[in-house]
Amino acid sequence: MTHPIPIRRAGGPPPTLAAALQAAGRGWHVFPLRPGTKRPALHGETRCPRTGTCAAGHVKWEDRATTDHDQIVRAWEQGPFNVGLATGPSGLVVVDLDVPKDGAAGLSGAEVFAALCERAGQPLPVTFRVGTASGGEHLYFAAPDGIRLGNSAGLLGQLVDTRAWGGYVVAPGSVTPGGAYTVLDDAPVLPLPSWLLEPLTARQESSRPRGGVPFAPVVSGSRAARAALERECRNVQAAPAKQANNTLNRSAFLVGRFVAWGDLDRLVVEEAFQGAGESRGLTAAECRATIRSALDSSLRKARPREAA
Repeated sequence: MTHPIPIRRAGGPPPTLAAALQAAGRGWHVFPLRPGTKRPALHGETRCPRTGTCAAGHVKWEDRATTDHDQIVRAWEQGPFNVGLATGPSGLVVVDLDVPKDGAAGLSGAEVFAALCERAGQPLPVTFRVGTASGGEHLYFAAPDGIRLGNSAGLLGQLVDTRAWGGYVVAPGSVTPGGAYTVLDDAPVLPLPSWLLEPLTARQESSRPRGGVPFAPVVSGSRAARAALERECRNVQAAPAKQANNTLNRSAFLVGRFVAWGDLDRLVVEEAFQGAGESRGLTAAECRATIRSALDSSLRKARPREAA
């Protein structure tokens, strides 16, 4: 792990150091998040000094996450960082059960997930469970051997996302202005149930990853659509930090016409931009809200292909 951005502080080690070491003790790879936030504290590619760990090229947060005790202590000695947990290297798939935003009506992710379990004829899994600052929940599962799952947004149900390779969650012990992340059930981590694995692998097999961005199967006009999706995802990943959300909104709106024309599946587009936005440092909730709003607007305003 390269050093995080230093934060001035007084006194002894921050309380979150113990949380980071506890997670690492479970074999989970951690990295620092900015104090009081869910954003990585490690430098991004545009500010990479190309020294130390990055001497041969920029090393992203997922590759810098570690279980090494001494590296973790050195990093957290520099500030009261929150704890990011890189799910892929940790061998985890975390099901993120969110809540409706700003008092909006509708079922919570936990309620949707309970309904999914009932529909599948399965009990609610009793596994390691974390309460999030927003009132949601994270369910931790062991990733299946031999299958490299990515993230998903809304694939299993509304407000039910998953984090695996390319994703991270905020570890328990971290604190944000909205509240703390706390362990609700310290049960052993269960293997990912097969009934959850099936829809995740079905989506992965029907997409074609290229350059880290999933694409739809080939249909009429899809070559241009895939190129546009890849280009706009790169634009999001390269956007200045202060323009990341605006860039995500603009890029998703531009690609939305290909969804309207049937060249790209909406879920494929949502997942691609979700990964691009989160890799740029936006939160999962920010990405989800921006992407859905932009695509909804694009679909409403899309002109017929012949007129575009």
